[in-house]
Amino acid sequence: MPSPFQALIDGLQEAVWLVDAATHCVVAVNKMSQALLGLPSDQLLGCAIDSLATTPEDALFWMDAAAGGRDGLHTDTMIRHADGRMMWVARRVTHVPQAQGQGLWLIAMQDLTAQRQHDEERETLLAELRATLESTADGILVTDLAGRMRSFNQRFAALWGIPEDLLNERNDEAVQAWMRRSVIDGPAYAMRLASVQESPLLQTSDNIRLIDGRVLERVSLPQWSRGRPIGRVFSFRDLSEKLAANQRIEELSHTDMLSGLPNRRALAERLDYAQAMARRETSPFGLLNVDLDRFKQINDTLGHSYGDRVLKEVALRLKESLREVDTVARLGGDEFALLIHQADARGAEHAARRVQEAMSRPFCFDTLSFTVTCSIGIALFPGDGNSAEELLASAERAMHWVKESGRSAFRFHQPRKDVDLLSRMRLDHAMRQALQEHEFRLHYQPQVALGTGEVIGAEALIRWRDPLRGEVPPSEFIPVAEESGFIVAIGNWVLQQAVQQAAQWRRQGLRIPVAVNVSALQFQQAQFVETVAQALRAADLSPSLLELELTESILLRDAEEALLRLQGLAELGVCMSIDDFGTGYSSLGYLKRFPIQRLKIDKSFVRGLPGDASDAGIVNAIIQMGRALNLKVIAEGVESEAQREFLQRCGCHEYQGYLFAPALEGRAFEERVMRQNKAQVRLLRGGA
Repeated sequence: MPSPFQALIDGLQEAVWLVDAATHCVVAVNKMSQALLGLPSDQLLGCAIDSLATTPEDALFWMDAAAGGRDGLHTDTMIRHADGRMMWVARRVTHVPQAQGQGLWLIAMQDLTAQRQHDEERETLLAELRATLESTADGILVTDLAGRMRSFNQRFAALWGIPEDLLNERNDEAVQAWMRRSVIDGPAYAMRLASVQESPLLQTSDNIRLIDGRVLERVSLPQWSRGRPIGRVFSFRDLSEKLAANQRIEELSHTDMLSGLPNRRALAERLDYAQAMARRETSPFGLLNVDLDRFKQINDTLGHSYGDRVLKEVALRLKESLREVDTVARLGGDEFALLIHQADARGAEHAARRVQEAMSRPFCFDTLSFTVTCSIGIALFPGDGNSAEELLASAERAMHWVKESGRSAFRFHQPRKDVDLLSRMRLDHAMRQALQEHEFRLHYQPQVALGTGEVIGAEALIRWRDPLRGEVPPSEFIPVAEESGFIVAIGNWVLQQAVQQAAQWRRQGLRIPVAVNVSALQFQQAQFVETVAQALRAADLSPSLLELELTESILLRDAEEALLRLQGLAELGVCMSIDDFGTGYSSLGYLKRFPIQRLKIDKSFVRGLPGDASDAGIVNAIIQMGRALNLKVIAEGVESEAQREFLQRCGCHEYQGYLFAPALEGRAFEERVMRQNKAQVRLLRGGA
């Protein structure tokens, strides 16, 4: 029989049960209750309440109700759905008295499933947000529009050194006072912060210097919600290490690593400043280029470690010979520059004489004592140049004039037409005489297999000892020979001598291929291929024992004509390689078209290995490209074991350089190879 309250409870928006207070059985349920629990009313009517509400809280409540208690209950609890899942509901139990009997209990319930899910999602989101704030490397502070703290992470507290108890108190004024006391300029910091807070839409970025020496970057962005600003987010980042690293990088970029002197870049900047001061004060200044005489002999005889010690001592002597206001810089190798402020020709000459006096003292290292002289070129501003580049070039030209005139002296710069052209004419004439008088000679630098240590070839390098000039480096006379065209005659002589030496070694039982450098002008000669063939026939040498080293510029100048000559050389059976690979405008196209067997990595890339990341990347790329094209790869200028190991790890095939041996005379080369072969035999026998 329907309950007289049925119509009343069916109109309610909550799920409602009516429970008889005497029997504790359900006497009526509304439609919302059926929808909430997924049960029809006939399965609920007559059920004891303790079978439907089974929590400990429910059990205690109904025990109290059975004892006559009439206090209501309003809590969140869980009930079971028809499908077996538990669900949260907001439950309200109220006693309804009746004229007869003990009355009824009205149980009203609201589904909290969606609200609980939303709360859990919000808690998860807040936890993720907190984890994100704590995981960032930046210190984060979130404030409202009035500047009051709403949130922060531990990195913020650590950067500012704010005590934990101060943060836990959420005392905004105390925290801000702590931050003001931590910066160098507290009032300026406070004014800046106030201006930021007065502009809710402003985005700012600035640096803050703290009393302890650190520098913090502060970035401020408005915080938005529903299209309007509700606060501000500050992020703080410690820039101290970055700024220190940048400063160190800047210092290194202006400093010579060996001597500690300013380098060429730093000197150029100081020259620019000196020019500005000289123009303003109408006073000249001098620039001296100081180059050590025959320094290569020190490296060749005593080794590079002694050479470095000499360079450091020279740097010290040069500094001691000048005033505090002057500058000593190392341009590279054994070349130095001296900037003499407010000096005319007389002042520059005095400086040059002081340098010569300082250099005249013997150099004493361990048990060795020797003398190092220098050649000095002098340029004056403004007469010898209106820029740093012009002044450096003028001083260098004057220094080379001293070298050509006998060394160990100083000279002022003179116009090119009076000095350079005349000296070049003299040098060109001396070269032609040297070829007739047999003053040229060849040295051979061993080329070594990285995997086995076996000497697999030799590069022929020209040397010239002039009766007046002494040892003239190829870097001085080869450019003059190329300019005058005499390089063709020199190149042909080198080719013939190298081929004859290789043939002699072959007769002695040494199968050593010899590599010869070919100039662009020599390669362009119409009879070049026939010249090579005649040299091979005259010496009765197998073409496979001759290698011609060509530069990239030769191959790219007239690619089609170069291809014809290379094909002619290939038909002879001569090996060909690209010298100084990577320094020109490399083209992968000619590597595929031309019959090239080997790439030579230029020493300028090897010098920085393995520490220089740029050089390491270039060298590794050349090696991998060569291997992919089935080309042998050889590195020149290898001077240390670390360089050799790096090249071997990268897969380079061969190397040459001072690590194994400098360029040697023919007989010394033979002895070096034989010693190496004997050492390999002993190694193999010992390994067996």
